[in-house]
Amino acid sequence: MKKVVSVVEDILSANDRLAELNRSRLDRSGVFAINVMASPGAGKTSLIVRTVEALKTEFRIGAVNGDLATTIDADRIANTGIVTVQVNTGGACHLDAPMLQSALAHLPLDELDLLIVENVGNLVCPAGFKLGVHRNILIASVPEGDDKPYKYPVMYQDVDALVLNKIDVLAAFDFNIDYFRRGVEILNPNLAFFPLSCKTGEGLAAWFEWLRNEVRGYVSGRTGADR
Repeated sequence: MKKVVSVVEDILSANDRLAELNRSRLDRSGVFAINVMASPGAGKTSLIVRTVEALKTEFRIGAVNGDLATTIDADRIANTGIVTVQVNTGGACHLDAPMLQSALAHLPLDELDLLIVENVGNLVCPAGFKLGVHRNILIASVPEGDDKPYKYPVMYQDVDALVLNKIDVLAAFDFNIDYFRRGVEILNPNLAFFPLSCKTGEGLAAWFEWLRNEVRGYVSGRTGADR
């Protein structure tokens, strides 16, 4: 009798179980966590730096940076003055729950309100591996083209918020925002959408306000649950 074993299913199931443990660990410390995903060069680190600079007087923020190699992006984030943990994936094209679990052990979670996880730059792999965060954020950018929701649907269908970065260069590219949004809304009609420019600052206020409300809503919900 032959038995077929699905290795991919086993790997994802094990990852999902660890993701649940990560969420429990974050919740015990009252830390709201977001997972920031994008292709290389879309502006993940730039958005994180701008976000930290805007919100660090309101919230105690920590960061985890995932990258194939180097600490370049982690150093940029750490220069904002927040605690930052670097995860070099050794060639893996995504962070997974075990990697985040290891990073959490090096963070003072009881001293944080918000944890920002910067995933590896990739538009395929990160979507398949849960981390245990509270919100998933995807950053697209104008130079990438307006067809990405159609070509990479899995990345777009399960995120909570979508940032369209680099709108300051819209005039230089044949980017149709209406076409882009139609592709997104077919997959995920209820997500929050933020066209902005990390370079000029246009549109950043709306993103900051959304994230601010998400963190405060999480804290308020926990307070209510404890009564």
